[in-house]
Amino acid sequence: MIIISHISAYFPSTPKLLIIAGHYGAGKTNIALNLAYMLHDAGRDVTLIDLDIVNPYFRAADSEASLAAAGIHYINPPFANTNVDIPVLGADIQRVFPLLEQQENATVIFDVGGDNGAVALGRYHAQLTRLGAMMLCVENAYRPLTETPEAMLENLREIEGYSRLRFDAIINNTNLGEATTAEDIIDKMPAMQQFASLAALPILFTTVCAPLDTKNQAFSTLDTPLLSIRNHTRKIF
Repeated sequence: MIIISHISAYFPSTPKLLIIAGHYGAGKTNIALNLAYMLHDAGRDVTLIDLDIVNPYFRAADSEASLAAAGIHYINPPFANTNVDIPVLGADIQRVFPLLEQQENATVIFDVGGDNGAVALGRYHAQLTRLGAMMLCVENAYRPLTETPEAMLENLREIEGYSRLRFDAIINNTNLGEATTAEDIIDKMPAMQQFASLAALPILFTTVCAPLDTKNQAFSTLDTPLLSIRNHTRKIF
């Protein structure tokens, strides 16, 4: 069992562009936020782009103030967190690509909407390809419609089709929210490993959300790295 304590050590040559995509409700925004904070703490000049034009309710804009306080640049859709639900992408996104080519220490993270929300990536296909974007598939084996390896694979291929990009690795974000136990994560590992095998992709890491302890002895049987994350998801109840 490997516990990731410093994300920079796991990304020795951090890609300039990270794309976080996956099924609806898999936890993409929370993963994107955690990576943004971790990479910033590791010394990267981080920009987080909210490219979710599908779901107006759970988005990185909920953490805009804390991102700004941490010194992380944030770009969101013009109507994020308003009563106007229009799928519009701002011109600010185009400005990050020249910046990435000029600044060696810069990292941009795209938080992409679920499933067909990945269509939004098509607008930037040329820039993403030229800059060698790394696309990570976030999956939660307890989510409806992605509870089997075959269903997860079908979802992954759909997103690749919508985005016209290929995934590079999988993030295992299997959880049951605040009720998650170590056993819940371990029980779904065979399904996640089969999914990874079908997709011919590595599992980059398995997330463990605090206060669940990555050093829990139950995790000793796992052969994928564990990353401890915080829950930045807005609670609506």
